[in-house]
Amino acid sequence: RLSLSFVVEDRFQGGEVRPTTTLSGGERFLVSLALALGLGQLRSNKTPLETLLLDEGFGTLDQESQSIAMSALDRLQATGTQVGIISHVDALREKIPAQVIVEKLGDGRSRIRLSA
Repeated sequence: RLSLSFVVEDRFQGGEVRPTTTLSGGERFLVSLALALGLGQLRSNKTPLETLLLDEGFGTLDQESQSIAMSALDRLQATGTQVGIISHVDALREKIPAQVIVEKLGDGRSRIRLSA
């Protein structure tokens, strides 16, 4: 059985090597984003990566970290990769021009609306 484990070099703590289990929610999100961006760089004709979906995590970031993450996603989108963000963070709505909004109607029903 093959096992894969990761550690993080924390440059804000003098290069301390930490197991991923010690990361905060915001740190986990940033590490996941960095891995996704790295995978985006590996795309080619044989391994196309056309869409990247991020499911939440922005709510765990402070304002500055949100801006850094959005800048990275903007740069990735500029290379031709579609970036979709699944989030409930109101502050992101102002930063994302095209949105698919799912509204609960009750009784297990929802309505989908597009906003640009």
